[in-house]
Amino acid sequence: MIISLFKTFHVIAEASTTLHKGQDKMPVKAALYAVRISLIAAIGGFLFGFETAVISGAENTIQELWQLSSGWLGFTVASSLIGTVIGSIIVGYPAQRYGRKKMLVGVAILYLFSAIGCALTPMWSMFIFFRFIGGLAVGASSVVGPMYISEVAPSQMRGRLAGSFQLMIVTGIFVAYITNFLFAGFGDSSWRWMFGIMIVPSVLFTLLLAMIPESPRWLVLQGRDDEAKKIFDKTGVHGAVDLIKQEHALSQGGKQEKLFQAKFRKPIFYAVLLAMFNQLSGINAILYYAPRIFEMAGFDKAEAYLQPVYIGGANLLFTLIAMTLIDKFGRKTLLLVGSVGLIVFLSLTAYAFNSEGMLGSQVLFYLLGYIAFFAFSQGATLWVFISEIFPNSVRSQGGSLGSFTHWIMAAVISWTFPMIVEGSENGAVYSFSFYAVMMLLAFIFTWKWLPETKGRSLEQIQEDLGIR
Repeated sequence: MIISLFKTFHVIAEASTTLHKGQDKMPVKAALYAVRISLIAAIGGFLFGFETAVISGAENTIQELWQLSSGWLGFTVASSLIGTVIGSIIVGYPAQRYGRKKMLVGVAILYLFSAIGCALTPMWSMFIFFRFIGGLAVGASSVVGPMYISEVAPSQMRGRLAGSFQLMIVTGIFVAYITNFLFAGFGDSSWRWMFGIMIVPSVLFTLLLAMIPESPRWLVLQGRDDEAKKIFDKTGVHGAVDLIKQEHALSQGGKQEKLFQAKFRKPIFYAVLLAMFNQLSGINAILYYAPRIFEMAGFDKAEAYLQPVYIGGANLLFTLIAMTLIDKFGRKTLLLVGSVGLIVFLSLTAYAFNSEGMLGSQVLFYLLGYIAFFAFSQGATLWVFISEIFPNSVRSQGGSLGSFTHWIMAAVISWTFPMIVEGSENGAVYSFSFYAVMMLLAFIFTWKWLPETKGRSLEQIQEDLGIR
């Protein structure tokens, strides 16, 4: 797991220090420093992804162990997501008051506590509690991680560095699928090993956070301009003094600003709709219930645990591809291309489940196509875009709103999916058809309303949106 993590670091470092033609060159030392601190913050994304996917290997065993109905199974899976909703709401205020770094340390401790508890608990109620704690960590990290990275990254690298959070999410998902497959043969205690292995990256994350500085833009809000300038200089941001003055002018003492006011209506609209469509693609139904879906498609139990590894691998590969393109072609282009692919492969999956003599290999192929286009578009851009469009004075609140919306929809999708597929012979057909229609609406939303943010500083983006 740790080797896989640091190989991912190496790939990002190489990609991030190679800038496009026509952009200002950065000193290699500054670029590597920005990459290093961003990737340490992004380990929260690895734990986010692992926590999200690990339940897929355990849900069948847990259902049998505690004799859960489909409704209670859905609640057990969604209990983590209830935590994410709450975590995404409550983290905004302390992140604004006490700083991004302290919140990341708190997140790391929650991940560790959850991993230990889930692995050792003998009771269903305690398992729910520790899953809830893990959800708090996921919700908080989904806000603070991308926020921190966007605030320390130079504008010409911000897409790739903020995207590294998503890359770490899919790496965590991939590793979770691999460890689920490896531990599947460990008998009745296999699920404990699946959850317990998360202790290793949780400890690593906690230790490495001591090496990163506080967000310079947060320091500006606290009037600590000298400290902020030193960090801006180390990360290779040009014109740090002018940028600090611009931040003061834009925020105008905005530490106490409220998010819900007319001047922020555009970023609120964009963040909420994009977060909703991210989950209405059905991604969490597939990630949480992948082995069950493949059993429905005709694979035996052993194969059903292996197929998600292919899904995780495709997810990782196409996220890497998206990260090399996001600062070249932009967020909007990736979303438009991805929406078309998602519509096609979700429709084909629904058709396959509606066909007599359905072949499992067809479903595997269609879901691989689906995950490739999701990773290339919705997956790669969501956290980047939300972390960019809100001004400094309300960025933590705006990030919380986007994350809250995302996790509310994730909880609804994950809770209802087993009830729909077990409640009707055509449950899978209805589900995947619904997701395809939602992606058609997502295409229209992106095409008509969503702005492009590539290559713009955070302050320029605010001006583009008419925020003064």
